[in-house]
Amino acid sequence: MGIIELLGLAGSVSLLSGWRLYATILITGLAMRSGWVPLPEQLQMLDVLANPWVLGIAGVGAVMEFFADKVMWLDSIWDAVHSLIRPVGGALLALAIVDPGDPTWQVIAFLLGGGAAFAAHAGKASARAAVNTSPEPVSNVMVSTAEDVATVGLLALAIANPVIAAVIAVGLLVFSIALIVLVGRTLRRILRPRPRQPGAP
Repeated sequence: MGIIELLGLAGSVSLLSGWRLYATILITGLAMRSGWVPLPEQLQMLDVLANPWVLGIAGVGAVMEFFADKVMWLDSIWDAVHSLIRPVGGALLALAIVDPGDPTWQVIAFLLGGGAAFAAHAGKASARAAVNTSPEPVSNVMVSTAEDVATVGLLALAIANPVIAAVIAVGLLVFSIALIVLVGRTLRRILRPRPRQPGAP
């Protein structure tokens, strides 16, 4: 597996951890432990994710996140609490994937992984804050469920095919940045003071 493919896989895992950190760790660990996805030899350093303690903690976190993410405004509080945890988790996952014997690529992976996870987290949190302005809870549940399905599917695809992982990483990054820009413009438009009408007191 070449460095570009490894960086693509690291980027995909990091970006997805910006959406669902605990689920990403849980699924990757279960894949390692059960042999569902044959990970290449370069990724054997991820064996730590298959540790029963890590799986247990990630499982509890994934269940809590699953339900918290479905409740209006509680999801935004959960996102706020994880504003630091998700980027650090994404950076550490990326660091585990890249060759541990090369300090240069370690630093690059850590920075890119943390930045990718933060971008995904910021895009998700911004979009969910905008969705929460809707008076009904259905859209919130639908968006959250779509994120769950996308995380599981894209993570499995990224682990199984490192070439596609690079494409996924770029696509998710562009999507996350687009979400941040779109929500930012929408909020500015909403919060912009309206011009006073002539003759108004």
